[in-house]
Amino acid sequence: MCDLGFKKDKFYLYKVTYFVSKMITKNEIKFIRSLKIKKNRMKSKQFIVEGEKVVDELIDSSMELVKLYSTSSKYESLEDRYTNISKTNLSQISNLKTPNKVLAIFRIPTPEKIDFSSQIIALDNISDPGNLGTIIRLCDWFGIKDLLCNTESVDCYNSKVVQASMGSISRVNITYLDFNDLFSDKKLNAVTADLDGHPLNEFKFQKNQIVIFGNESMGISDEIKSMVKDRVTIPRYNSNLDVESINVANSVAIVLAELKNRNKSI
Repeated sequence: MCDLGFKKDKFYLYKVTYFVSKMITKNEIKFIRSLKIKKNRMKSKQFIVEGEKVVDELIDSSMELVKLYSTSSKYESLEDRYTNISKTNLSQISNLKTPNKVLAIFRIPTPEKIDFSSQIIALDNISDPGNLGTIIRLCDWFGIKDLLCNTESVDCYNSKVVQASMGSISRVNITYLDFNDLFSDKKLNAVTADLDGHPLNEFKFQKNQIVIFGNESMGISDEIKSMVKDRVTIPRYNSNLDVESINVANSVAIVLAELKNRNKSI
């Protein structure tokens, strides 16, 4: 772009560089806002990711970037998948109280085949997005490839889950399925994490162990309890403590640490 300057009645051409924000259309804003709802994410097979750290990590992963909107020129190399927008526009499409420079839309991947020969974490009716996001990070940290969720659990592509997973969602194979059908198969080495099970430090885990964790307030559902008889519990060492249970994400962390420590001797 250029501007005109005057000097002693002569025209001088000065090169002026400035950044112009592209316009985001009303239809784009409407579509992005619609992805806050699960049924729209499932229909379009797309989900929202926000924040430079998580977006950058997913761009470098196997996940497919559909579109990226940012107030920064950092992503210009993405060419037609990149739109530079104003802070006002970003606030219109963001799920965050304080939008963080970039919002991207990624394609929801098709889950890979579950490896039942390895250790697996299963979640029965998990409802809190923050808990699910943290559990995804834990699975990534401890090298758990497969995370199973029953169909009533919170959607892993909920923006709060994606935010809490901090990029780990691209490295853990998350599959939603009917647990009644799955755990009717008695050949599976499944165990539930419950309050009245075998002490964690005494339970004999298998190389293909599936550990099931229940809802934050209700625990394991009666249907799953009736099909999976083995139970394991994290011992409570303070008998005076007036607490019924610990947070489900904390429980997963403790069990995974024990699992991985035991793997050395399995």
